[in-house]
Amino acid sequence: MKMGKEIQLRPKVNVSSYIHFLLNYRNKFKEQQPNTYLGFKEFSRKCSEKWRSISKHEKAKYEALAKLDKARYQEEMMNYVGKRKKRRKRDPQAPRRPPSSFILFCKEHYAQLKRENPNWSVVEVAKATGKMWSATTDVEKQPYEQKAALLRAKYQEELAAYRKERKARKKSLYMARNQRRGKIVSGRS
Repeated sequence: MKMGKEIQLRPKVNVSSYIHFLLNYRNKFKEQQPNTYLGFKEFSRKCSEKWRSISKHEKAKYEALAKLDKARYQEEMMNYVGKRKKRRKRDPQAPRRPPSSFILFCKEHYAQLKRENPNWSVVEVAKATGKMWSATTDVEKQPYEQKAALLRAKYQEELAAYRKERKARKKSLYMARNQRRGKIVSGRS
């Protein structure tokens, strides 16, 4: 007989239609060829090829399973009383990470693409810029990569200064707290 509170396990996360297909395909594969071993890479390749080749009607079955699984997960999470993962709050004084060369390229071409295609959604513009980036030669990418490298170097400098300042701030708080408590702190670094 157990005493005290029972530990409630976190609900199992829902999985996508492709994962449902993969699990089903793996079970079928094991039944058909029980003595055959395929490495993860080979098996993943086979699965993705099979997934691309199946009909929309067959995919719909897996999408329905995924929807049911998502509904199950959401319902279980509503009843779950355990700890939920909290995002760590970003320090507003911390330097922001620099954009990549691709992001710099996107920022430069976004307005132009939006002007030319005003009815496009953000996703469509992003796909178009991705295709443009892929078609861009290394020579044409170089200015963006150089600018990204400069921004990265500046970010590293700012980050080092921020960490140094944060460490000093923590140390002064530590010293002040110990002085208020009446402790003598000497020779500590």
